[in-house]
Amino acid sequence: MSPDRRRLLTAGAAVLGAAASAQLWLPATAHAAAYTAAYTAANTLPENVFSLGVASGDPLPDGIVLWTRLAPDPLHGGGMPRENVAVQWEISPDSRFASSVRRGTATALPAYGHSVHVDVRGLKPGRDYWYRFRAGGRISPVGRTRTAPRPLASGGSLRLALASCQNWQHGYFTPYADMAAQDPDVVLFVGDYLYESGPSASAVRRHEGSGEPYTLTQYRNRYAQYRSDPDLMRMHARAPWVVTFDDHEVDNDFAGEVPQDPDKQSHDAFTARLTAAYQAYYEHMPVRAAAVPDGPHIRMHRALRFGRLARLNVLDTRQFRSDQAVTQQGAQDPALTLLGAEQRRWLLNGLRTSDTRWNLIASQIMMAETDLLAGPGKLWYYDAWDGYQAERNALLGELASVRNPVVLSGDRHLTMVSDLKRDFADPSSAVVGAEFVGTSISSNGDQDQAAFHAQWDPLKADNPHWKLIDAHRGYHLFDIRADAVDAQVRVVDTVLKPKATARTLARLRVVDGRRGVREV
Repeated sequence: MSPDRRRLLTAGAAVLGAAASAQLWLPATAHAAAYTAAYTAANTLPENVFSLGVASGDPLPDGIVLWTRLAPDPLHGGGMPRENVAVQWEISPDSRFASSVRRGTATALPAYGHSVHVDVRGLKPGRDYWYRFRAGGRISPVGRTRTAPRPLASGGSLRLALASCQNWQHGYFTPYADMAAQDPDVVLFVGDYLYESGPSASAVRRHEGSGEPYTLTQYRNRYAQYRSDPDLMRMHARAPWVVTFDDHEVDNDFAGEVPQDPDKQSHDAFTARLTAAYQAYYEHMPVRAAAVPDGPHIRMHRALRFGRLARLNVLDTRQFRSDQAVTQQGAQDPALTLLGAEQRRWLLNGLRTSDTRWNLIASQIMMAETDLLAGPGKLWYYDAWDGYQAERNALLGELASVRNPVVLSGDRHLTMVSDLKRDFADPSSAVVGAEFVGTSISSNGDQDQAAFHAQWDPLKADNPHWKLIDAHRGYHLFDIRADAVDAQVRVVDTVLKPKATARTLARLRVVDGRRGVREV
């Protein structure tokens, strides 16, 4: 991307939020006067203009991204007029907004679906804040967020929830109700925020529209439907999120600019679809201006730091990957890549220079081996890191010299907790890290547990690095401290009804300085 193009895109995103910083330092009375003047002549917006709720994300020690989108008719393009709308925002140290530490006015642009991304700075580290928006005489729901600790802060703890794979048609997003009760400091979502499949008459909840989304308006409508889930909406308003995407935000099993069905989607048609999908993703996620898409390209890999306790490396394993292998020989091709050269250099440099106690890697797909063939020989799961053996094995070699590496993954619709081995071809190979593959929020619905174990338990002998496998719906909850990471596999009894009962299925632990994971 040219420097001029990047400056243009960044400036456009700044209009959505950060450019409002000119008003950050206005006294409350002066700002209120400016707000009143701006809206006296404005048309009153519909009562449900904040129908998609509020969210925050990517916490820094001094900042946070605040998000909303004006959409009074969310399933039909949003329902907003084709004009810019001024949106007031404020953030306060208390839920009653007795005082505001920062406030300003952002511009919601039609070109970005009237979404708002405010990159607030000047906050105190490790603090809870509350925020809200106003536009056209309407006020948004209140959200709560939290900044990261000071960069050099030692000790303390971090409660992190890992989620992925929420298929609207397969069930309700009931695990989020329990997640909210567990009160995490941050939510890590590693992909498949929505599904692109067409509506099914037999679904628990039917997708909107008449088919798969291809255009920007169609993707906007699909995001709006997902955002309307009450448990998801409440969880977004409860804590900051760190997000990345997998395949279903665009097209099942796509790789780079190669669609799942290239015989049905030409390259030009698919890049147009990528362009629409990435813009809709940006419009609906609490991310910074660095993620403003440039056509069929978007920057999602990034790192976040939580004091000296943890560094979170967020990967993008879709946009730069080679097309999937379909044979063992193909999977061992050293030319294949998941990360691309630039992202791989970025990740390795961050791991090699990290001074944090825990080095977390957010990967959309499973890194540990899955051998699907009982007995002699191998049958790998090619859509995961197994399909990119050379790059995966080189990374495992690097993890051997990284302090406390823990990989947090999704995609499989299963809980799969594993030791990461230096060489999965050698059962006696050293353990270099731990991986938690989180189950799905709703994808696959209420699975038959007996059938699952009848299929998967016979494979345990061929996968001795697996410590726990399970097929309930839910999420993983981590309490990260200097001495250990304590993990809970939280599951619900159903996603086929709007309400569910949650429980802890298993507890696991990774101890500082001891590689691998054990069940408690």
